[in-house]
Amino acid sequence: MPKHVLILGAGHVSQPLIDYLFEQTDYKITIADIREENAKKAIGGNVRGKTAALDVNESEHLGQLVKNADLVVSLLPYALHGLVAKHCLKEGKHMVNASYVSDEIRALDEQAKAKGILILCEMGLDPGIDHMSAMQVIHSIQARGGKVTEFISVCGGLPAPDANDNPFGYKFSWSPKGVLLAGKNSARYIEDSEPKEISADDLFHTTTLMNIDGLNLEAYPNRDSISYEENYGLQDINVLMRGTLRYAGWHEYILALKALNLLEVTKLTAGKRSFAELLAELNGFDVANILMDVSSKLNIPIDHNVIKALEWLGLFDSRPQTFEATTPIDALAKLMSQKMAYQPGERDMVVLQHRFKASFADHDEEIRSTLIDYGVPNGDSSMARTVSLPLAIVVKLILEGKIDLTGVQIPVDPELYEPVLEALSTVGISFKEELVRL
Repeated sequence: MPKHVLILGAGHVSQPLIDYLFEQTDYKITIADIREENAKKAIGGNVRGKTAALDVNESEHLGQLVKNADLVVSLLPYALHGLVAKHCLKEGKHMVNASYVSDEIRALDEQAKAKGILILCEMGLDPGIDHMSAMQVIHSIQARGGKVTEFISVCGGLPAPDANDNPFGYKFSWSPKGVLLAGKNSARYIEDSEPKEISADDLFHTTTLMNIDGLNLEAYPNRDSISYEENYGLQDINVLMRGTLRYAGWHEYILALKALNLLEVTKLTAGKRSFAELLAELNGFDVANILMDVSSKLNIPIDHNVIKALEWLGLFDSRPQTFEATTPIDALAKLMSQKMAYQPGERDMVVLQHRFKASFADHDEEIRSTLIDYGVPNGDSSMARTVSLPLAIVVKLILEGKIDLTGVQIPVDPELYEPVLEALSTVGISFKEELVRL
């Protein structure tokens, strides 16, 4: 009897997961989405596929879908995974997702173990592939008698160099708001064996230039890296930082947008206005002198690359348009989604690099482990591939009985990461490792 997989959500990253399961298994697949037409498009007419329209708040319907499945993949928004997990507990079904473990899900660990089910989180790219590839190197160092003294891990989804054709060095395949909100986060990491904290105001003043395989990039710290000291078994480490990668110069644009109050979440009055008028309204500028006023506030010359980028984006445009009751950040996100979208045939790119320093009895080592993956023109994006293929692979492993773990887990155990990384390499997602003996 073929296994039955329930996939909740048919959004941007779901297609490689669905295609893999259709191609590599004989499983029956039900895809449930709030818009059933999205699920039907993802199925593509495959006779082993079924679809359902689902509002996850319809508890009885969700419960029945979970009951009929052997395993549930949740691609729903982060806040909804806990609701799904409780249905999986009730029905005794395994669950996997690509999101960070929430406190709500972490609290289900003992119940999941008692039921003999696995709730596997953080099984995408970042988090996901980053955990697995890092732990493979860390365990290798430890097995050789070494101690990891420094660990820096950076990851970013970017336009491929051939598609990197706008001043910001960035493009969006979905809403930019989440990326913009990162400009309002603080961060914590370990430096000189001590915890360090960076406020949201200082975050983009502390970027680090990085050249990775000839790509000129910059990195800034992710929210809380300190928890990975325990997660990765790196107690008493000198340096521990997880960061986000962008093309060099990104921090200048975010700082400018922030200084111009375009990342604010206060409600705007509805009505007709141009973007130039919006900027003037938010900053007390004279709309007739908008370029000079922006230049003065940012303390940069009028021919600076940041001014040129803001002008290219359309922030000095004098054409009126209707602004409904929205916020500055939402208005900016809408503009960016229009101006900075991927065009047909353009490729995205994922860059992930770990940098380790390790101490052994007779020598030290520096290890760099690098993944660079490209999207398929007019096909799957790299982001979709790297987020959903680890999920697809682990679904197959679990249903084949090759994973003997229960409870709430993330993929830091070799029982998980070894077979998943091996299978990823067969679909072209693999790391290049460089080791220098110091």
